[in-house]
Amino acid sequence: MSTDPVATVRLVRHATLLVTVGDTTLLVDPMLGDRGGDPPVENTPNQRRNPLVELPSVDLGYDAVLVTHRHNDHFDDAARERLDSDVPLIAHPEEAHEFESEGFTDVRPLDGELSVGDLRLSPTPARHGHGDLAAAMAPVTGAVVRGPDATPSIYLTGDTVWYDSVEETLAETRPSAVIANAGGARFREGEPITMDADDVKQVREATPDDATVAAVHMDAINHCLVTRDDLRDAVDDVVVPDDGERVGLE
Repeated sequence: MSTDPVATVRLVRHATLLVTVGDTTLLVDPMLGDRGGDPPVENTPNQRRNPLVELPSVDLGYDAVLVTHRHNDHFDDAARERLDSDVPLIAHPEEAHEFESEGFTDVRPLDGELSVGDLRLSPTPARHGHGDLAAAMAPVTGAVVRGPDATPSIYLTGDTVWYDSVEETLAETRPSAVIANAGGARFREGEPITMDADDVKQVREATPDDATVAAVHMDAINHCLVTRDDLRDAVDDVVVPDDGERVGLE
């Protein structure tokens, strides 16, 4: 006898997610613009305009918004225009003032555990690349999302590569699900600035077998060179949802 999932993560496109636990839905990293409306990411191996695909037909009902960082592929002009100005907007503490300057009236810095509706969010460390490039790409945060007792906990890695703090977060929080930002995004020089297939494999190996690992952040932005097909071929026991697809969590 099947039961309805007690939590769902729905991939909208790229890193844009709808995370629902209990009666509360969190919209994560809204990139809501039309296909081809933005220029390519500069200094990258191809010059395709972004986003590469249209926004799927998804009901964007939400109670709060989490923006892990203000790069355009995580918070774009269309999101600025479409989001309600009084929505609870959770952001990295170093970027909160920028949202306030844009007219958002309920900005909540994620500098410790905070609650919104049925959800409790805690910040997690993230490293958006390697070496000097990681410093240039900062700040960025991940988050662990928890609901009422006995509901799944969800670790949203944010834009990070695999490094010791990701491993420590997995060990300390033991999440029911991990949503990893993959795609192996990169510039012409340097190493990837988001997880590639090897990094996702590390996440899978460091996560308990009964936990779900899903990978997003692919096939939508020109400098993300690891595709869904690449990842499905390279890593076992990882969910790779298509745009618009839901991942149910028991």
